Amino acid sequence: MIQAIGLTSNPRQELPPAVDDVSFEARTGRVTALLGAQGAGKTTALRLMLEIQQGRGVTYFRGRPLHRITHPSREVGVLLGEVPGHPGRTVRGQLRMLCAAAGVPVQRADDVLEVVGLVSLRDQRLGTLSRGMDRRLGLACALLADPHTLVLDGPADGLSAREGGWLHGILRAHATQGGTVLFSTADPKEAARIADRVVTLEAGRLVADQEAGDFARTRLRPRVAVRSPHAARLGTLLSKEARAGQRSIEVVKEDGNRLSVYGSTCADIGETAFRHGILVHQLADEIGDAGPAAEAAVPAPEPVGAVPPGDADGGPAGDDSTAGAEASTPAEADPVPAPKNLIPLATTDPVTVTTPIAAAQPVPAVPSPLPPPICIRPARGPLRPLRYELRRATGVGTGYLTMAAVLAVSAVLCVFLARSGHTPQAHLLAAWPQELPLPPAALGAGLLGALAFGEEFRHPALAADRGTVPRRLGLLSAKLIVAAATALLLCLLVIASDAALLHLVYGEEVTRVPADWVSLSASWVALVAGCAWAGVLAGGVFRSTTAGLAAVLAVPILVVPLVQKALEGPSVRSAAGLPGRLRDLALVQWPFGVERYLAGGVRMVAQPVGSALMLSVTALLCAYLLTGMRGRAR
Repeated sequence: MIQAIGLTSNPRQELPPAVDDVSFEARTGRVTALLGAQGAGKTTALRLMLEIQQGRGVTYFRGRPLHRITHPSREVGVLLGEVPGHPGRTVRGQLRMLCAAAGVPVQRADDVLEVVGLVSLRDQRLGTLSRGMDRRLGLACALLADPHTLVLDGPADGLSAREGGWLHGILRAHATQGGTVLFSTADPKEAARIADRVVTLEAGRLVADQEAGDFARTRLRPRVAVRSPHAARLGTLLSKEARAGQRSIEVVKEDGNRLSVYGSTCADIGETAFRHGILVHQLADEIGDAGPAAEAAVPAPEPVGAVPPGDADGGPAGDDSTAGAEASTPAEADPVPAPKNLIPLATTDPVTVTTPIAAAQPVPAVPSPLPPPICIRPARGPLRPLRYELRRATGVGTGYLTMAAVLAVSAVLCVFLARSGHTPQAHLLAAWPQELPLPPAALGAGLLGALAFGEEFRHPALAADRGTVPRRLGLLSAKLIVAAATALLLCLLVIASDAALLHLVYGEEVTRVPADWVSLSASWVALVAGCAWAGVLAGGVFRSTTAGLAAVLAVPILVVPLVQKALEGPSVRSAAGLPGRLRDLALVQWPFGVERYLAGGVRMVAQPVGSALMLSVTALLCAYLLTGMRGRAR
């Protein structure tokens, strides 16, 4: 059950709030429609309920606000707009990645694909899906964690009549099994056809909260759509015959040569046109919309020729639709009880509307306290972050293309550097010319690290229901681990491919193993892994892939000169002999060779590039933690 109380959005400069004091309920086992025209505040109300937008009010999902639920995706399935996913990822890959985020078995992806009818398109890329298939995928994402409640914003937008019927069956089945369904729509006939209860918004305010039967009786009216080149004359004749026969009809002139006739039938209109020799191009039964309940006091469109308004049956005509929607011809309908704000609901008479005002017992104006503020809550990270990050990184071809480009550029550079003969062997195997600030492998690792967070903000798959990419240490640790593993793999591939190519082209002379290969390998791996980590942290701090790669390039271009300038001048103290002093302080004896490795690490950190990279990674890590803590404080 959903209970929305006092939903009010923050005012926009001098404009009124998009949603103002909206309260309603969506009961368990029923389908509830949030109805309103474009700009009525439907999406804003849903975003306030999901704590994605700031404002006031409170929403309870089975008695708990969303930020009090441990795993929101398992309680509430959400579809807002298009599916936020990388266009190069497959349908099945997207769902399998979200399975890791929700902490459900990976087999659940295949189950929901079968439910929504996308099994044949599971290998299709997200960027190639049509509007209808995207809606199906969005519903699959909402159903992935088997939630109790579904909150859907315009799920039938862009769907055909057949797909709309399929969606109706899915929503009805979920409600029948004991779930709660709330969806928004701008089509009154769709709301009457699908929902059990219809909540109507107009200009950000609640104007009606009705059962579907009452809504169809008071808002939807049968009519006959007529197209004729002599529409005005036919309308006048229909009104005259209605007066003569003492029948109540209403004829409304629409755009072009079209009439909307309320209270008559196709047979009567056709006979009238035949008797007077009037050509008719269209004659069809339709379901008309009587308009918003709040507009009941607005005069109806001027009829061409109708019986007096007091004898007419209905209100103004609205949008067209296909025939067959459930509605009944309104008789003398009683007004639906008004909600607590005493806004009148729609009645069958568009002119004489009575507003229920308690005149005999006036209610004292007691100011009610303001509803609690709605704050944007930070999203929770995936339950299995390492598995999620692996599927995210391997689900698109960007990483593979980047690694292939790094290997190709490194191979070409090492061949040309070996031909010149002025490059040390360590730089030769790494394909690192003196003119470049960083080797291609380090730049590629930095780009892959920047993509780890850059793609999250560009295609926020984790922010579909909460609005922001989560800043959680678990997700950050998973990205750092995957980035380091990718950097290590890239290091090995670059060294192996360059050594094999140099041996093939120039022989064994340039591929001999140096004596200090251990320290050189450690320095090489640390450089590439440090660049990858700098890219990850910078991408998370600045929310951009470009900014992450720029932070990697700034290490040798900006940070290294600053470090060198800070270390210039005579040094009174030296860190020489640090490994030996550490060995003396240790409680146990170090294994043979550890002191040499530690000395190599100290020398690597003492280098300008190593110290600058370590300083940059530390600063970015602190910035990431501070931004995450600031978000939680808000």
